[in-house]
Amino acid sequence: MNVTYFGHSCFQLTINGKTILFDPFITPNDLAKDIDVSQIKPDYILVSHGHFDHINDVEQIAKQSNAKVVASWEVIEYFKKKGLENVHPMNTGGTWEFDFGIVKCVTAVHSSGLPDGTDGGSPMGFVISFMEDDVNKNVYFAGDTALTYDMKLIEETYDHIDFAILPVGDNLTMGIDDAVKAATFVNADTVIPMHYDTFGLIEIDHEYLKDAFNDFELQMFNIGEEKTLN
Repeated sequence: MNVTYFGHSCFQLTINGKTILFDPFITPNDLAKDIDVSQIKPDYILVSHGHFDHINDVEQIAKQSNAKVVASWEVIEYFKKKGLENVHPMNTGGTWEFDFGIVKCVTAVHSSGLPDGTDGGSPMGFVISFMEDDVNKNVYFAGDTALTYDMKLIEETYDHIDFAILPVGDNLTMGIDDAVKAATFVNADTVIPMHYDTFGLIEIDHEYLKDAFNDFELQMFNIGEEKTLN
């Protein structure tokens, strides 16, 4: 699986020849100023909730790539009004098989107002299950969330998570210590931190982060960096 980081909570995964982009917030992010959004052309865009720092570049990227946008019913309705037609609404607890793998929407404890002031529906995380080299892999993209005992249901359902992409910035989501508990709850092998350092409210101590996740494989990315993870 190839993973590219575009800053904040925006990752692009290449799975079974398809590219899946999560929560594109790039053009307003000063830390991602070297990223050329016009060159990002995924097959799918998965949106965890409606806040501006997770949907800002959805419209442009979807229109230039014809990517299928997957999000809550309310977020989909918002983008349909902006002219997006290649969409797939989902909601918490729902599962759908796409051509790259199976997506399940899981609980995220957060809020989800849209930029126009309307309700963004329920915030969500995603678990993607897929086969790679005849081995089943599971990726958990937590979205913006607090620590919740519902995460234990993920471990019960999937046994383990190969890659857990977790917010660590605190203040607006769970912080480092709670993210360690979340990684334990879902029985994660590898942890990829997100939603930190973009602005002052979510700046973190990087050395503390590394020490806290000492029992996990921790994969940190520079913005624009691509890695192959197995």
